[in-house]
Amino acid sequence: MTTPQDIIRPDVLAMTSYPVPDATGFVKLDAMENPFSLPPPLAVQLGQRLAEVALNRYPAPRPEALLGKIKQKMQVPAGCEVLLGNGSDELISMLSVACARPGAKVLAPVPGFVMYELSAKLAQLEFVGVPLKTDFTLDLDAMLAAIALHQPAIVYLAYPNNPTGTLYADADIERIIAATRHGVVVLDEAYQPFAQRSWLPRAAEFDNVLVMRTVSKLGLAGIRLGYLAGRPAWLNEIDKVRPPYNVNVLTQAATSFMLDHLDVLEAQAAELRAARTQLAQAVAQLPGMEVFPSAGNFFLVRVADAAATFEKLLAARVLIKNVSKMHPLLANCVRLTVGSPAENEQLLAALAPASP
Repeated sequence: MTTPQDIIRPDVLAMTSYPVPDATGFVKLDAMENPFSLPPPLAVQLGQRLAEVALNRYPAPRPEALLGKIKQKMQVPAGCEVLLGNGSDELISMLSVACARPGAKVLAPVPGFVMYELSAKLAQLEFVGVPLKTDFTLDLDAMLAAIALHQPAIVYLAYPNNPTGTLYADADIERIIAATRHGVVVLDEAYQPFAQRSWLPRAAEFDNVLVMRTVSKLGLAGIRLGYLAGRPAWLNEIDKVRPPYNVNVLTQAATSFMLDHLDVLEAQAAELRAARTQLAQAVAQLPGMEVFPSAGNFFLVRVADAAATFEKLLAARVLIKNVSKMHPLLANCVRLTVGSPAENEQLLAALAPASP
């Protein structure tokens, strides 16, 4: 009798699936989501808009009106096109598949977003991780040496980086772009609403740069939409491996609607940026907490015992991310998402040492 072990690739059999814990009943501060819902009147309008969608029809593979609105609202520079994905995850997968020539490699700083490595391995590309410095800044010399040695097909630079929150220096990124002569540099700007700095305005300046964004961190994680911006020569080829109906009609309609109400989402992002500063200061004042600077809606904290801290918060019904086993540089580190005022208060109360 045939079993999965007879058919499925050995490396896939050895993998574990991406863990997503059940957050029911918890204060959810583990996934860098926007904690705010839409204002009720706006939610009603969105519901009315979605009710008009033709669910019996396939979505447009390349919805030109939506693409045009994204270009306009996000100020995509002239000379660049946009490619849509079912979240950034699918765009990363598409890049891996499109570039999976025999012997091709993917390179990124580590610790970083786990999907860069996972998608590379699933496409049977070699992944090369270049460790950050101990303060989580970019080791430029090591990056340049690794690029020269491995000649990667794809270099990922998260701007800012997850899980460290680091915003790499522009001059360092320019050096990496110049050094990547046989590949493409993908600047992942998932947390741009909180960093307020971007390479998108410069995307047309380079012949080997793509800028990737998502609406997830802007407050729309549930609709799963990512977009890739860059020169048409790149996007036309990557588009060939895109599933034909990868962005569903409800996602397209919700995105189009919300692009007309960006002021609401931008106001929420501004509130979270202010809360990030206040929360980081409050956590840093607790005993045994080392808080690292962050340009995202989260920050990294080194504690005495990451596992014990995670379990302590779990008992208080607060869910955070224990990243201490992801990479040696993250020893005893946890990642905290900035939540609503009430959620942040619950987090601080749970982190505080027990009264004698």
